Parts: sequence; C-alpha cells; structure tokens
Amino acid sequence: MSDRARVPAADRPVICISQARMGSSRLPGKVMLPIHGQPMLAWHLLRLRRSKQIDGLVVATTTQAPDDAIVELCQSLGVGVFRGSETDVLSRYAGAAASFGAATVVRVTSDCPLIDPKLVDEAIAFYGGKRPGTDYLTLDPRDFPRGLDTEVFSRRVLIAAARHAVDPAEREHVTPYIYRRPEQFHCARLNGAEQHGGHRWCVDEAADFQLVCRMIEAFAPTTPNFGWHDCLALLAKHPEWAELNRAVKQKTLLPSS
Repeated sequence: MSDRARVPAADRPVICISQARMGSSRLPGKVMLPIHGQPMLAWHLLRLRRSKQIDGLVVATTTQAPDDAIVELCQSLGVGVFRGSETDVLSRYAGAAASFGAATVVRVTSDCPLIDPKLVDEAIAFYGGKRPGTDYLTLDPRDFPRGLDTEVFSRRVLIAAARHAVDPAEREHVTPYIYRRPEQFHCARLNGAEQHGGHRWCVDEAADFQLVCRMIEAFAPTTPNFGWHDCLALLAKHPEWAELNRAVKQKTLLPSS
C-alpha cells in the first residue's frame, strides 16, 4: 500500500495552506526578498509543489494593498490564493479551507524557504495512518529544525477552533486552540531518528535571511531539489554559517488567558 493510500478518501482533498503577508514586524516584505533570482516565497511554494501527498496548494494572505504583490506571484505560479483578515489568521485559514474544499489541512508558513516536501509527505502519511483517531499532528520540535514546521489537522477541528477561540494568541497563531486542549482533540507528534531542533532555518530577521541565502545559493547550481538532510550535511561542512543567526530568538506564545 502506498503512503498516499494511507490517507482515507474521506480525509481528502488534502489542502496545504501557507500564510504570507508583506507586513512582517521584524523583517517587512521578507517573503518577496530575492534569493538566487526569485522571491523567497517562490522557493517555498515551488518546493511544496513537489509534494506527492498534497492535493492542492493555497496561499492565505490579507486584504491589505501591499499583499497584492503576493497575489500576483501566486497567480504567476498557478498557486491558489485566499485573502482574509491580517490579524485574525485563524479565520483566514478557516476561510481558505472552506473556499478550496479541504477535508484535511496542512499548515505551513511562508518564512520557511527550505521546507522539505518529502518530510511534508511523511507527516501527511503518518497522520493518515493514524486516522480516524488523530485530529492534529505536528513535527517534534526537538527532532527537526525550525523552518521545516508542518502541522496536519482535520477540517473539523479547524472549524471548531475558528468558532470557539477567543484568546488573541489562539486567533493569531491558528493551532494553539487545538493543541492546548488534548482532552478535546487527539494530538500526535512525528518523531525523528535524531535531535536536530537546535537548528534554525526559518526567516524572522535579517540574520535568518542571510543564512538561508547562503544555503540556497550553495545548492541551486547543482542540487536544486535538496532535502533537509542535505542541509544538515552542508552546515556540517560550514559550521560557521549556523552562527549567523544563533542570537535570534524565536517568538513564544503568551500563556493562555
């Protein structure tokens, strides 16, 4: 049985929704910053398009005028777009899932240009193999670098979250309403063979961008379809690169109110 067959028909289509906007507070306009000849967002989306488990790819952006640039890029790449609230990202996700008929939602974020489609497929297949008992799955943050972040959950729990979440952090970050309530939703984690959670490959600040630029530029000429294990091997050859963004702190959620 193929990995694709593990996802029950009732849980398809699997729609991957990536949130993107130009108004990032720490690095404004980051998704359109150029890396080796194309915007960072293009790298992110073109990598995701190689997924074999995803049935549709959508960017959920805002109704703000600066995000017209994101819409234009998505249209040029043939990627679906949904526009919604800038601050209520949970409602934006729910709207995107409804508009594109998702039964299962894969949540990723556009500040991850090194995201690995094979790992995304692994997460979807693992989630599908645990259905119908599992509502939500994420990567174990101890085992995988930041920047590969992938969450998989049912449309049902997304609707419940959008309907009932009132905490501002739960509306801004989409999934805390789900994983903060294990008594209500069955949550699971995909574990890795080793712990690599100390690596940071997402882009929040200029130092993060400098690191991913170096990595993509190293791979692009000969290995454009690189995977996350290739990234680990590259940094093993250039350990000084990992120091570029060592001081960058990941934002943390405020405690639930």
